[in-house]
Amino acid sequence: MRPELAARLGENVPRYTSYPTAPHFHAGVDAAVYRGWLEALESGDEISLYLHIPYCDKLCWFCACHTKQTRHYEPVTAYLRSLHAEIATIAGLVSGKVRVRAIHFGGGSPTMLKPDDMVALGAVLQDSFDFLLDAKISVEIEPNDMDEARLDALAEIGMTRASLGVQDFDPKVQKAINREQSFLQTKAVVDGVRLRGVGSVNLDLLYGLPHQTKESVCSTVAQALTLEPDRMALFGYAHVPWFKKHQTMIDEAWLPGPAERFAQSQLAARAIVDKGYEAIGLDHFAKPGDALAIAARAGALHRNFQGYTEDRCETLIGLGPSSIGRFRQGYVQNMPSTAEYGRMVADGGLAAVRGIALSDDDRVRGWIIERLMCDFAFSAIDLVERFGEAGQKLLLQSSSMALHDPVRLLELDGDSFVVPDESRPFVRSIAAKFDKYFESGTARHSVAV
Repeated sequence: MRPELAARLGENVPRYTSYPTAPHFHAGVDAAVYRGWLEALESGDEISLYLHIPYCDKLCWFCACHTKQTRHYEPVTAYLRSLHAEIATIAGLVSGKVRVRAIHFGGGSPTMLKPDDMVALGAVLQDSFDFLLDAKISVEIEPNDMDEARLDALAEIGMTRASLGVQDFDPKVQKAINREQSFLQTKAVVDGVRLRGVGSVNLDLLYGLPHQTKESVCSTVAQALTLEPDRMALFGYAHVPWFKKHQTMIDEAWLPGPAERFAQSQLAARAIVDKGYEAIGLDHFAKPGDALAIAARAGALHRNFQGYTEDRCETLIGLGPSSIGRFRQGYVQNMPSTAEYGRMVADGGLAAVRGIALSDDDRVRGWIIERLMCDFAFSAIDLVERFGEAGQKLLLQSSSMALHDPVRLLELDGDSFVVPDESRPFVRSIAAKFDKYFESGTARHSVAV
């Protein structure tokens, strides 16, 4: 690696699952604005839904998600009543106009729900919204939660994609992150969902965890590949103890340095690709026949808060505390506090407390950043044709970057701006060059690689 690229390994930049990113949301986008955006949805619009389950029965120390640990089920029961109330309110505002193309259950641990509650939640969604016949239903699965009854419940709600968190199979690493999960336990869940007709399985792996080495990461990848997942995600551990206090349980002396993290990521990626998977964007992989790989080859890949997706819906409605929705007009986020969220959605209320309305400049920069993150390239012709004068202004910035940046993070190839192969691991740093909020913002971010 060229020294000027190696120097960027420790840069802290956003993950760009949205633009503008969440630290720039503000209270000016509130429940009243959100209600207006919901009412403005048009007849025939296709939407996606994200449902957040903000509870786990055991807190993993590496996790940066909005969740809380509970050893009792009563808070979950109370939360589900609030979630059902929010679903009823939103369905009342959009029913008859929109159809659901995709649902994603995330958390926290969605599979912490009791089987009957899982089935009841699925039934409420089916009764409240119009679903397309080929709608996709994805669920994040915590293997430690799973039993035959929960597997049956997931099949009953129509799950089409199971996403399992693996992280690492090394017992020493698992102990350091408070997430013990054997390979055989993981295999049993994969086999269980396959037996119930689920056609797509995703495994999430991490590099950069405490005590991880190049050898241990490659061993985990090799074991994961024996499960024949349709997709794999290889994320860098985001150590953000100022944001998630429980990460202070991880001794920073146990963490690999920037060069070691980079080596882990590259070795793991190479091992996955060598098994016939196609690299998708920065950190995803898919079998050639998978919908994600097909979308990537067609230039139809997108990026949202769950990562890379083939979901083409312009509207994503977030349900539950801290959930973020995306609309033509901008982004909106619900109240993070579970208790306050419950009070806000009672009696037909909405829980939105912050967000951002998109300017023309935001739209063009967001398009560039998404294309860089998805395709490592964007077309100058598309830029100007889509965005006119606003696109022309960004074209000048792109040209200057391609022509004068000595690090060569971006190159001009015909009518396209392209990230060279050796610079692709640093695409988040490249995207940050187009982020007008980044330099002036005060938010702290995770390292780029």
